[in-house]
Amino acid sequence: MAETIALVDYGAGNLRSVANALKAAGAQGVVVTADPGIVRTADRIVLPGVGAFRHCIGALTGVPGLVEAMEERVLVGAAPFLGICVGMQLLADRGVEHGVTEGLGWIGGEVRAIEPADPSIKVPHMGWNDVEPMHHTSGTELIVPGEAYFLHSYHFVTEQGTDIAAMSDHGGGIVAAVARDNILGVQFHPEKSQSYGLELLARFLEWKP
Repeated sequence: MAETIALVDYGAGNLRSVANALKAAGAQGVVVTADPGIVRTADRIVLPGVGAFRHCIGALTGVPGLVEAMEERVLVGAAPFLGICVGMQLLADRGVEHGVTEGLGWIGGEVRAIEPADPSIKVPHMGWNDVEPMHHTSGTELIVPGEAYFLHSYHFVTEQGTDIAAMSDHGGGIVAAVARDNILGVQFHPEKSQSYGLELLARFLEWKP
């Protein structure tokens, strides 16, 4: 029987392209949903996100029972979880775009504006860039060296080095992925990263943390 992969629909993600990428990577049971009941029983959960931190967390918390269902299934039930782009950033304690906004607080950190050391380096960080794994945390077996597609102006900053699964560089270090236990978040877009992204999604679908 195919696993159920809940692709969380809270009005702030490019759901169709992520769903198509998951299917291309081998997923059969992709369900695009905002139903807490489905999330609570899903085998795996994927949280996409595009736009501003404050808007995304507001949209997510605005669906009654959805965050509680995610926490029950991921933090208590240990279902494998993947956050993509802003979906990764929402794992942080807070974001500081348009004022301080509380995040989910699953992985300690803060989402701040990218400030390159070299002023000639443009923000947003857009296009293909290297992904360098940091092999010291759960989930890093999912991340391999390569190039992925990024598009963001804010980045995840954490003092907890053990939660950093991969780094990139854009006028200074940029966290490309965070991981803890059964939780993985990637700043890049697997659905736009061609074979590199599809292979990552395939590994996530097989992941048994």
